[in-house]
Amino acid sequence: MAEVPTLFSPSMGWGLIIGLGTAFAVIMSCLSWALSKHSGEVQDSEQFMTAKHQIRTGLTASAVVSSWTIASTLLTSTSYGFSYGVSGPFWYGAIACVQILLFVTLAIELKRKAPTAHTFLEVVKIRYGAAGHITLACYSMIFQFVTTVNLLVGGSSIYHAVTGMPSEAGCLLLPLGVMVYTLFGGIKATFLTDWVHTVVLYVIILMSLFVVYATGKKVGSPDRMYELLEQAAKLHPVEGNAQGSYLTMTSIQGGYIGAIFVGAGFAAAVDSELFQKAIAASPESTIGGYLLVGLAWFAIPFCLATTWGLAGAALESDPQWPGYPARMTPQQVSEGLGLPWAASVVMGKGGAAAILVMIFMAVTSCMSSEILATTALMTYDVYRSYVNPKATGKQLMRFSQWVIVGFSLITGCVAIGLIHAGFTTSYIITAIGIVVDSAVVPMSCTILWKRQSKPAVILAPIMGTICGLGSWLGYTYHAYGALTITTTSQNLPLVIGNMVSFTSPMVFTPFLTLFYPQNYDWELFKKIEVADDSEVDANLTRHIKQHERDPTVDVVEVEGADSQKQDDKMLIRGRNIATAAAIFMTLAFCVLWPIPMYASQYVFSKPFFRGWIAFTFIWALWAAIVVTLLPLWEGRHAIVSFIKSVSGSVAGTQIKRRDSDGDLGSSNESSSGDEKSGMKTA
Repeated sequence: MAEVPTLFSPSMGWGLIIGLGTAFAVIMSCLSWALSKHSGEVQDSEQFMTAKHQIRTGLTASAVVSSWTIASTLLTSTSYGFSYGVSGPFWYGAIACVQILLFVTLAIELKRKAPTAHTFLEVVKIRYGAAGHITLACYSMIFQFVTTVNLLVGGSSIYHAVTGMPSEAGCLLLPLGVMVYTLFGGIKATFLTDWVHTVVLYVIILMSLFVVYATGKKVGSPDRMYELLEQAAKLHPVEGNAQGSYLTMTSIQGGYIGAIFVGAGFAAAVDSELFQKAIAASPESTIGGYLLVGLAWFAIPFCLATTWGLAGAALESDPQWPGYPARMTPQQVSEGLGLPWAASVVMGKGGAAAILVMIFMAVTSCMSSEILATTALMTYDVYRSYVNPKATGKQLMRFSQWVIVGFSLITGCVAIGLIHAGFTTSYIITAIGIVVDSAVVPMSCTILWKRQSKPAVILAPIMGTICGLGSWLGYTYHAYGALTITTTSQNLPLVIGNMVSFTSPMVFTPFLTLFYPQNYDWELFKKIEVADDSEVDANLTRHIKQHERDPTVDVVEVEGADSQKQDDKMLIRGRNIATAAAIFMTLAFCVLWPIPMYASQYVFSKPFFRGWIAFTFIWALWAAIVVTLLPLWEGRHAIVSFIKSVSGSVAGTQIKRRDSDGDLGSSNESSSGDEKSGMKTA
């Protein structure tokens, strides 16, 4: 089969990666410097890793949406829409969305029980000692490493296929800009960059919806899309779908996708990066932030794949389709090429370029979060735990910076090796759960169940991984007679491997706890100490003294014990609300909505499909408004103060202290050591 020509020259790929990477590195580094100079946000170790636990609801939501939107979110979900019709985008989005909603309970409990934690694994070490800590740290590190490599595999493969740019160059260049602004700005720069990336993602998704279903000449309406999909089903019916149609939720392979992501998606709960966002959020923002994430993130894979996945299936027989008249190969589908190819047919080269920009955003945004999470793990859970327990904030900062550089380079090199070995982003994202899913239950029980034993947290994950790998490879060999990338990537073996790995610790954990139960005191988690940042925070004290005469701007709030008790009550109430909401949304997404449609063998009528697309528009618009505009609204006062400070019209930071009733009283004191551990920008 002849090779399909690229849509652009290699210079397009080089220009986008280097240009966008440089722009983000410069802008975010300058912004971090400006925040330090004009808002007192000095990059000590606490600010660098936790943003002093003060990120608000909107920014938390946009950051988690952005970091959850990895390259495979865009590419794999679209491939499932292309291959299986409307069921693929729904199952991909619904199952992963439910996992975010359920994660909110873990996030709230971590904030409540360990308010000064830097990483989730610090909590594990306090409860279970070195053996349990190292076991779960290895699982987190494996997932974070593989996820980062997968980002580079997916992103560089698409750039190579669309522009002809060497994939090796993409693997090494994509991390560079991320590395620079992460070095300078820490987790706050990551949050701000995530917001920018999220805005771009939603703009492109909305543009795609309107062009495909309203204004474009190739499709232009839901009715025309319906007709094209009916024709496509006659030319190449979908095996396992009702009547071979793309317009049905009755899809055996689509159901397999849901089952795979029950396991593969929950693997993200092992990722300390998600806990890192919860740690950085202010207590009152954790609840709303993660609930908004679950609902808003669903729009990205569901709306994008309902647009471009279905467009690809409908237009594959169009003479302008790359490679026409040949159909896409399984390798091309797995690499996610349906997304840029469909965009090129509908919107020309401008559409394909927009997809490349979106892929860049997805790769770099999530990579920044993974770099910070890995850096936090290596800094606090390895370096401070076992190498230098008395490390100062300055030493922690220096070590963190070396980790950022080293991790960026190593993951780039490994990604090159996996590409040459023939691995695709779809394969990696669906197989990683088999390795790490077994740690989900023990990690959750660490902060939810006080009786879980030390043997359970050490042995249950290992036993689960062995069972998952054995069942995956064993069934593959039994069914196909060989173990290859092709055979092990089949849906049913992946379902078996992921589900066994995820569910087996539900048996192992209580069984191992039965013989050595604990009765853990949650108050011990609150003894985690913040780093000694006195060397770095001297700059903050000088900043406050320079501006203490001006009472008009930024208030630094110093929290006392009464405030922490109020936070605890609020979090308990929020946990109960969040748990109820998560259960309701889980039933809605996984049972009440899809199961009747699956069981009924219903093939969409044209009016029903119009309603389905209308719902897609509504959800995309709602998600875009909430996640992109809420951070601006919440931060409006800080933004105005920052602009005034930069322009020279005002300057300063005023310190106020909460009294025992929770009211604020002014103080002109410079921050003392006790105050610094509790500062929160209002």
